[in-house]
Amino acid sequence: MYPFPVLIVTAIGVLLTGCAASNRLVLDPVGPPPSQPAAVGLNLGKLVVYSAYEVNADFNARDPYRPEYSDYKIFYPEGELLQKVHNNSGTILQEPATMELPAGSYQVMARANGYGIVTVPVLIEARKITVLHLEGGFWSNASGFNQTNAVRLPDGQVVGWKARSGF
Repeated sequence: MYPFPVLIVTAIGVLLTGCAASNRLVLDPVGPPPSQPAAVGLNLGKLVVYSAYEVNADFNARDPYRPEYSDYKIFYPEGELLQKVHNNSGTILQEPATMELPAGSYQVMARANGYGIVTVPVLIEARKITVLHLEGGFWSNASGFNQTNAVRLPDGQVVGWKARSGF
């Protein structure tokens, strides 16, 4: 009689896990701001992800009382993992890491405050910076956003600039 309840509990767990994984939020593609001038340089762009803050304090950090951004993953458009990112710049300010990537399209899987793991398609343009705000923070240039140029979470929070092309 013992194996039957274990089998039932395991089956329910597998079903619930499968359902949870398929309900991930996928946002519209995000790119650099339209007015951002291109810098001189190589065919590389930059990605900065302000992911949701880590839940637990990292007492090995420079300042264990300062919130840290959670780690995230970057995928090629086909779904192959490109890189796992430890989202800390390594400075005393504990800012998010700035990643240099070849120009192109990618998928970012990161924690968003209040939404769990979300998938955000991103467009990296040469010599420009694409920024994602998933931590519930504020944009310094929020007045430039409107209904047609912003990617938002379901609660209306601006995640980034809508990508102009490349998808």
